[in-house]
Amino acid sequence: MRLASSIAAALLQPVLVLSAAAQQAPTPPIVLHAARLLDVAGGRIVSPGEVLVEGERIVAAGTSVDHPAGAQVIDLGDTTLMPGLIDAHVHLFLHPGAEDLQTVEESVPQRTILATLAAKDDLMAGFTAERDMGTEGAGSADTAVRNAINQGLIPGPRLRISGNAVDILGGHEDANHFNPAQHVLSNADYADSPAEIVSVIREQFKEGSDFVKMYETGPDSLHDGVFSTPYQYTAAELKTGVDEAARDGRKVAVHATGEPGTLYAAQAGVSSIDHALQLSPETMRIMREKNIPAVPTFTIFEYFADHAASPAAGRRERAFLDYHAAEFKKQMAAGISFAVGSDVGPFPHGTQARELVLMNQYGMNAAEVLKSDLINGARLLGWEGQIGELKPNYYADIIAVPGNPLEDISATQHVSFVMKNGVVYKH
Repeated sequence: MRLASSIAAALLQPVLVLSAAAQQAPTPPIVLHAARLLDVAGGRIVSPGEVLVEGERIVAAGTSVDHPAGAQVIDLGDTTLMPGLIDAHVHLFLHPGAEDLQTVEESVPQRTILATLAAKDDLMAGFTAERDMGTEGAGSADTAVRNAINQGLIPGPRLRISGNAVDILGGHEDANHFNPAQHVLSNADYADSPAEIVSVIREQFKEGSDFVKMYETGPDSLHDGVFSTPYQYTAAELKTGVDEAARDGRKVAVHATGEPGTLYAAQAGVSSIDHALQLSPETMRIMREKNIPAVPTFTIFEYFADHAASPAAGRRERAFLDYHAAEFKKQMAAGISFAVGSDVGPFPHGTQARELVLMNQYGMNAAEVLKSDLINGARLLGWEGQIGELKPNYYADIIAVPGNPLEDISATQHVSFVMKNGVVYKH
């Protein structure tokens, strides 16, 4: 048996060597051609559009590029070439349905499998980079998803991951409405003091997280047009988290819907304020000074309003959305920066380009929406100068959409071609 096994191994060895050589063989250059190309920074369309890709990088982009010998030419016809979209607020480990129940009833292995499917759905919709804002009780399972994507084992966007969010006892994602005798676990990691904040962050970094998410506010209320929400951490406590993350070259993002939590977050120097329904003039002054973007997440509010359990609940959710839209106009007028994040997960993955449409609908012109998504998003995710524009030496994360997205931004909801890292995933 041992001799037979040795002979079989010897016979198979040339095949394995040939297979390895085939996998390592350089791919030919690719030239993408389309009717148009988006100049993100310039806020304009050039026509026609071409991009030369070699390996994982863009070599050239413009109205015409070199066509090296042996290059594969992909003619995408009457479409616009543009950088892959960026979603700065996703939840790969969530899906539509009762969020509190799915995190209790579904095992972490099951949720991880579903997260890999969600990652693929997002990529096929043109989102080539994302920031996962918490596994909602699945701990560091997102580390495995990110690593599998990076290793080419499964399709998905580039990911920045946070593991569980950080929360106080009885806070935003604690199991507050279950029978206490059942000891239902929180969807976040408890940290009720500066020392605990530091300890939790160190544990999360050990398990592979790229950044920290902290819950700073919740639950929200809106009565007679007056919005209110309790804060969870003081500015000093948040600063403890920011400083500990910075010690390791990383950042803290916060769930913060309103004052005074949004002010405390800005004072602490977080990387982004997500949801941001209510920002005071002082908060916005600090955000401008520190270049802290707001991430509005309109789509989740719209989805909850459209899929509420009762008419009364629908009216309540719609009131939040209307308030948010009105405040968004004030925030734009104040000159703060924005990134695009949808909070996808509680609504179906792969549909979150709706966020760009809503930001446009609520007053931001299409060119600025795309700059917020692609340039500000790349900076927020730590890939500035590497993704978000079609430029030489940038990663070849490229999509094609019908029509002109500067004239009709809903084109981003109809992605017909997806390339990430020089590999075509959809055509």
